[in-house]
Amino acid sequence: MNNNESIKLTALSSKGGCGCKIGPADLRQVLQSLSPATDNPNLLVGLDTSDDAGVYKLNDDTAIVQTLDFFTPIVDDPYSFGQIAAANAISDVYAMGGKPITALNIVAFPIADLDKQILSRILEGADSKLKEAGVALVGGHSIDDKEPKFGLSVTGTIHPDKIRTNSGAQPGDVLILTKPIGVGILTTSIKRGLVNEAEIERVTQVMATLNKTAAETMDNYEVHACTDVTGFGLLGHASEMAKGSNAEIRISNQQVPVLPRVKELAENGAVPGGTKNNFNYLKEDVTFAEPLNQIDQWILCDAVTSGGLLAAVKQADAEKLLADLRDKNIEAAIIGSVADGNNGHITVEE
Repeated sequence: MNNNESIKLTALSSKGGCGCKIGPADLRQVLQSLSPATDNPNLLVGLDTSDDAGVYKLNDDTAIVQTLDFFTPIVDDPYSFGQIAAANAISDVYAMGGKPITALNIVAFPIADLDKQILSRILEGADSKLKEAGVALVGGHSIDDKEPKFGLSVTGTIHPDKIRTNSGAQPGDVLILTKPIGVGILTTSIKRGLVNEAEIERVTQVMATLNKTAAETMDNYEVHACTDVTGFGLLGHASEMAKGSNAEIRISNQQVPVLPRVKELAENGAVPGGTKNNFNYLKEDVTFAEPLNQIDQWILCDAVTSGGLLAAVKQADAEKLLADLRDKNIEAAIIGSVADGNNGHITVEE
């Protein structure tokens, strides 16, 4: 094929981005037969806390952070798809407080049916983000597949005493989110041709932005817990934090940053199946204020691709950290707090 611009990558898959993840309910059933490796003293973070990455101690000063993420096309432009996939994969290392150092590409591509230049552009887009993050590409693996998929396995380093998990939130902490949500609804709208070029460019920019600056800025403050918001949505990842921390999380719906037109598009039916699965999985663990309708609730559960960091920050540091993040052009907002009692539950206020 000579005209790569005529190929709509999102039309080649039934689901896109982190929305193609196996849902939390199904995943929980699959993983329940696996036993956490609690007998290995060097495994500092493993399967038991549903954290963003694994952490393995090498010596008293160094541990490695390991993660893997790949998915089907989330946008039609190959270069942008590569950028987003790379930013998303690297983000898990940032969420743990680590420094990403190496990466391996994971490629599934219909090499006989699509122009090879499309794959080249995907890889070029990913490489641009690896360079921005200071990560060395050391190899990869590819298979011939009818449905395109791309991602990376990323390794980082961290001091064993400086790991940020999703299970350290403390009562009194303030919750900060560093990117707006609504990505899943907007990317579903891209597949359906419901958004204009400016809106596509806006959501692409959000997804392709590294969490590097946000994570490095947090190093100067007392952050008790951190995770990145991806396929299980804001409330899904907040729920993991609440349960892991044995605390209640309270979120103010009005303070959560949402991308433009998300509610309108959701009202017109552009709500992905992954978002609805997230809501159904969480509904027993979340109390919504009465004014919030079904659309509002779905938006808070929307399946995000390459979202921002959700951090539980010491109350005295929260406003300073927020100002610091915004000074660096990060779209951060204080969205709630951590409370004692009603452990593992989320309360969403108006």
